[in-house]
Amino acid sequence: MITKRDFAVAAIAASVTLACASLADEPGKLLDSTAWQWTELKPHKTDVGERREVVQQPTRTLDELEMHITTLNPRTASHPPHTHPNEEMVIVKEGTLQAHVNGREVVVPAGGVLFYASMQPHAVKNIGDTPATYYVINWASPGSKTKKIPTPPSGPSAQ
Repeated sequence: MITKRDFAVAAIAASVTLACASLADEPGKLLDSTAWQWTELKPHKTDVGERREVVQQPTRTLDELEMHITTLNPRTASHPPHTHPNEEMVIVKEGTLQAHVNGREVVVPAGGVLFYASMQPHAVKNIGDTPATYYVINWASPGSKTKKIPTPPSGPSAQ
């Protein structure tokens, strides 16, 4: 037997589904499948090299997907170690980075991949004599931009 409560729950679920479906169909609101060409990603000078913006937009499953490409000048750090709630992946295209990972410094050459967990201190430095270029992919899971995420211990003893 269908109760008033069952009907109310079904009505709420249907309205949320319709709202999400209509949002997904609005151009520019959610990121749709796409491709970016290197030649179309214009570099912008920074204090430490240059940066190409790729995208910063919500998707159907993420509150935000942010991607950019950084080129660091030789012997230059991107920034001091820092943390943030989103998780991050770095893919080294060219050059050699020294990465701050779990309280240690790790050398990552071209072709290497880094993953930084939420709220763990991280940073990279170009330790080579030529520019180092890497792709950065950040994602914010649903609700992660608003919920408090504790900072886990870092360093060799935390492993």
